[in-house]
Amino acid sequence: MNAKDKNENDDKMKRKMGSGKNPLKKLKLRPKGSSNGAKSPDGENQPGKKAVRNLMLWLMIAVGFIILAQILAFDQKEEIEISFSEFRSFLLGGIIQQATIIENEFHGELYSPVTVMRLSKRGGAGDSTTVVIEEKFKVILPENYADPEVLAEWDGVGLKYNFKVKSMDWVGYLLQLSPWILIFAFWFIMMRRMQGGGQKGIFSFGKSKARIITDKDKKVTFDDIAGADEAKHELQEVIGFLKNPDKFGRLGGRIPRGVLLTGPPGTGKTLLAKAVAGEAGVPFYSISGADFVEMFVGVGASRVRDLFEQGRKNAPCIIFIDELDAVGRTRGAGLGGGHDEREQTLNQLLVEMDGFESTEGVILLSATNRADVLDKALLRPGRFDRLVVVGNPDVRGRKGILEIHTRNIEMAKNIDLSVLAKGTPGLSGADLANLVNEAALLAASKDKDVVEVEDFEDAKDKVMMGVARTSMIISDTERMITAYHEAGHALVARSIPEADPIHKVTIIPRGGALGVTHQLPIDERHNYSRTLINIQLAILLGGRAAEKLIYNDYTTGAGNDIERATELARRMVCEWGMSDKLGPLTFGKKAEEIFLAREISQHRDYSEQTAKEIDSEVRAIVLKAEERATTILKKRTPALKRIAAGLLEREIIDSKELDALIAGKKLAPLNRGNGKQKTKRKKVTSASKKAKEGKEK
Repeated sequence: MNAKDKNENDDKMKRKMGSGKNPLKKLKLRPKGSSNGAKSPDGENQPGKKAVRNLMLWLMIAVGFIILAQILAFDQKEEIEISFSEFRSFLLGGIIQQATIIENEFHGELYSPVTVMRLSKRGGAGDSTTVVIEEKFKVILPENYADPEVLAEWDGVGLKYNFKVKSMDWVGYLLQLSPWILIFAFWFIMMRRMQGGGQKGIFSFGKSKARIITDKDKKVTFDDIAGADEAKHELQEVIGFLKNPDKFGRLGGRIPRGVLLTGPPGTGKTLLAKAVAGEAGVPFYSISGADFVEMFVGVGASRVRDLFEQGRKNAPCIIFIDELDAVGRTRGAGLGGGHDEREQTLNQLLVEMDGFESTEGVILLSATNRADVLDKALLRPGRFDRLVVVGNPDVRGRKGILEIHTRNIEMAKNIDLSVLAKGTPGLSGADLANLVNEAALLAASKDKDVVEVEDFEDAKDKVMMGVARTSMIISDTERMITAYHEAGHALVARSIPEADPIHKVTIIPRGGALGVTHQLPIDERHNYSRTLINIQLAILLGGRAAEKLIYNDYTTGAGNDIERATELARRMVCEWGMSDKLGPLTFGKKAEEIFLAREISQHRDYSEQTAKEIDSEVRAIVLKAEERATTILKKRTPALKRIAAGLLEREIIDSKELDALIAGKKLAPLNRGNGKQKTKRKKVTSASKKAKEGKEK
């Protein structure tokens, strides 16, 4: 199937390296992300994790103190208080080993445990209880405990005793109070944190999460950026405003307050912001739009206030908000028209950018790829004074991007990056970086010393057409149908002079297609005429026309071609005014959900009769394109069969081989070691072969 407009829909899959060796070292390839200045995930950029670790540490210390106090208390055997009569029986019985007298308290130790019978308060015979005294006991002595007669009695029974002055047992008291002390200390620390006692407190949600870029971070400069010359010029002016404000303000002008970078994904908006951080020489605060909004009401507005307060204290400075659409979407789009937290954050951002308070010397730099959903009050002059569009690079920009990304890669001397840049139209800077990285990985997996041309070609096919699914088992019949289908696309495209030239045709399954016909435009196009669109429609339907011509049947392989052709024809009629019957009018307004950022419906502003005419025109345009493709293929049926045979033999043919097959020339013998891959085929029986031969006849 034709893949000119389908490149964006193909999955960009990456090969997994099965070897335990690191192929990046061999080619001196710098891994992706190694050039940025971000700190490690375990550093200071994650205060939440650090707060959790501190909390767990305090809990472990508290539990340890409690366990230690219990152990020490357990080791101290309990003293049981006895009556004076029981003490007299112990004394006369000679079972007291030693004693310590503190004032009128007698603390004694027994030789062995003793069981004592005690009556309850009721005094009944059946109400007695037994108490086992292990070793230690305590008794209160009468006032004359130190009389010579008493001491003589103790000496007579051989009791060892001594006297001590009563003192405070601080260790015991501290051990008993230690759990309560720890609980109070933990409660006190938590209350301090709740009151905002620190920047990283677990309840300090209102503090800004912006990270300041310092000189210690690895810098990205404008020399590391290519393909966005206009954007670089605009941002260099902003840096000049900050470095030399008197030069630009001497005639009464003021410094722009905001610069908005917008464009498709992967074009280098965030990379430009990093370059500004590396070149500015002033404090640079970086934050994401999603960092403002939390589950608590008022947190986003508080963080905006704190962010700009830091900026005013360190002016002149630059504040960079990435993915601005996360917080700057149009207000009033919530369900029921409610005033939600995101709108409150946006209101505060609007006030800080251009309100009563002065923000001189603070420039807001933002990036988004959805500028169409931003609030109009955010985009007006005085807030975002400059709108910088960062689009996909042209051929010169692509060459510069490839030169930057191949600095640290060992390449063969015969590689011409200008040729590679011409063969990659429509690719963004991120796509080109991925292409270079894929080529290096492919060369490393083959144990090469340098990256060669064929590695870049394989990587380009992988990025633009999808990953080759060589393990897919396909029967001979399906391969033949696919070969004629792709041959139909290629022959129609080659037969129309105004069509883009064919770069490569393959019947190796790539992405979600069984085959791909890839075209490369000669020049960069920014505007399409009706003639070019009709040519594209004929090429799209060339595969279906070839199936009908050869097999007199249709397959599901043309499903995507028909879908794209129908959509293209409907846009010609409803959006671009290319219908002679309906004229230069647009039909239907697209309704887009602001939060989903997708079209959910289309408002019909035309009658049923007009709808019938639109359907009739769309059908006529598509049928005319199919008739054109069928006419071309009928006139050149022998060339169609030669192209299909060449695809069945080689599975991949380039533009030169395609021209040779159309001219009736024989191709050079196939070199099995040229890197072309063969798909697995399903074995077919002799009956199926005969059926296939019958269809060919």
